[in-house]
Order: sequence, then structure tokens, then C-alpha cells
Amino acid sequence: MTFLKLKQKIKTSIWSIIINNTRNTFIYNFIYRSYWNYIFHKPNPEPIFTNFYTANLNIKAGIGHQISNWNSGFWFSKQFGLKYAHSPFSTSEWDYFLGFGENEILVSDLIKNGYQKVRLPLFDEFNSSEIALQKKIIATYSNRKVVFVAEQDQGYRDQFGVMAALKEKFFNATSRINDQLFYDINFLNVAIHIRRGDIVIGQDSKNPNLQLRWQGNEYYINVLTKFLNNLKPQKPIAIYLFSQGKIEEFAEFKQFENLHFCLDVNPMSSFLHLVFADIIITSKSSFSYKPALLNKGIKISPKDFWHGYPMAANWFLADESGKMLNEFPATNE
Repeated sequence: MTFLKLKQKIKTSIWSIIINNTRNTFIYNFIYRSYWNYIFHKPNPEPIFTNFYTANLNIKAGIGHQISNWNSGFWFSKQFGLKYAHSPFSTSEWDYFLGFGENEILVSDLIKNGYQKVRLPLFDEFNSSEIALQKKIIATYSNRKVVFVAEQDQGYRDQFGVMAALKEKFFNATSRINDQLFYDINFLNVAIHIRRGDIVIGQDSKNPNLQLRWQGNEYYINVLTKFLNNLKPQKPIAIYLFSQGKIEEFAEFKQFENLHFCLDVNPMSSFLHLVFADIIITSKSSFSYKPALLNKGIKISPKDFWHGYPMAANWFLADESGKMLNEFPATNE
């Protein structure tokens, strides 16, 4: 690790500690220069420059988490009347694959053109006074060239609000010409994502954070059985199980015909196949929730999850036992 990277890592760690210890105190906003700017400057009634908004992606987290960050930046840029500026994903491969940054202005290019980064305080998206404060802070910079940066992991619960934009970007991305699917078009292809890996470790360590995300094989079997029993497909069904581990750990699934274990498929290919499945059964994981936002087929998801679901005729919920719930009326996505 270079000295500069080590220095940045230390600064990031210290900043995180400061936030965690002040977030719910009266002094929290005062740790931000942007808040002091709001105190001492009045908003310009007629903005001089076009300003931008972005969210730094947590490159230490998985791609599902990073997309959550990206979605937050894109969503709140619209809510605050700003232009979106693209912050790249952890690798150029994911950036190219997703295509979310195509036709968007890069933060790095704005900085080269004299824009200044301004960090904003964390806010509760459901707290009207905190939202109002964000807008007031932003207004005091209307006479300067600014890229507002959301605080790390700024919350945005109902990520389906950007679903239409994500679909347009993903399906029109340059990288789609390179897509390779192993699905058979003569079958109705069902993709199941079973979160394991860190969750298995969580079971062993009794980590409450990871245990919250655990769903046993019986959940997926119940969901799959109940849903398929009510399905009258015109094609034979093929089931693709995406997870980590050994086949023996999923022995219960061998009761289903045309079952394909996809335990060694790389993350990018797994993501792609979840997007293009005719039916996708998601887990308590951002890694399958994000492809579900892009998927044009039938989606089945756990009811208790940290992100919201749209009211759509093709999106179904299941309770903890795998029982299907009819909570959504037939509406357009």
C-alpha cells in the first residue's frame, strides 16, 4: 500500500468514527463545511452555474451495495434539481458492463473544469426538515461551480424509483453486444439466487447482522413449489440455482426436473443471468435485488427486506415460510 493510499484510508476511518459519534447529536451538521457555508451565506435567487450531485460508491462493498450508492446519487440529484455526475464503480469492467455512466458527465472531468467537491451531511429521506436543510445548503452554492457529494452510504430505501432509468441504461449499454447467456430459449428459465458465503460465516459466528439475511433452503423450495404449482407455462421449465458452496449443500433441490447448479459462475455472469431470467427468485441480498429491478419477467422476493418493492403485477412477495402473498394490484411498472 502506497503512502497516499494509507493516508486516505486513515482519514476515511477517522471521518467514519466522527460521523458515528455525532450523527444523533446537535453538533453533527457543524462538522461539515457546507453547513457553515449555509450559516454565513445567503442563496443567490438566480443560479449562475449548472451544479451537480453524486454519491461516492463504497468500493470495498459488493456490487449490489455499490449500485445502491449509485442509485442514491442519481435519485437525489433529481430531487434536489441538480444534474447527475457519474462516480465510477470499483472496476472498469463493472462500469462497462452496467453502462450506467454512459452519456453521463464524470465527476473527474468536472473537477478538471474547475468544479469543487462539496460534501453534504447525511440526512433521513423521510425527515422533511432534514430534506429542507439539504436544499438550503445547496442553494447557498448557486453562484459557484460545485459537485455536491452525498455522505457515504446515504440511505435511499425505495430504489425502484430509478428502475426505468436503470433499464434504459443497462439494455442500451455498449456492453450488451458481448452478452453470452447459457439459457435455452425453448424453456421457461427460472433463476434462483441463494445468498450464502458471508451468510454461512454469519451462522457460524452468530453475527446478528448476517443472521438477519439468512434464509434456509426450505424457504426457496417452498417458494418454488408454491409458485410453480400455480403456473401454467407453455414451455418446459428449466431451473438455474445461483449460489456459493457445494452441490451437496443443496441436495433438496434435486427433486426438481431440469435443475442446473450454477455455483462456479462469476459474479458478472450471474448478475446477467438473473437479469435475463424469465422468472427470478431473489434472496435478502442487494446482489439479486438489483438484477430484479432490471428484469422484465416475473420477480419473487422476500417480503422483509431493507429496500422497497414497486406496485407491479409481475412482482410477488413471500413471507418467511415461503408462502406467496398477494399484496400488489395489477399496475404498470
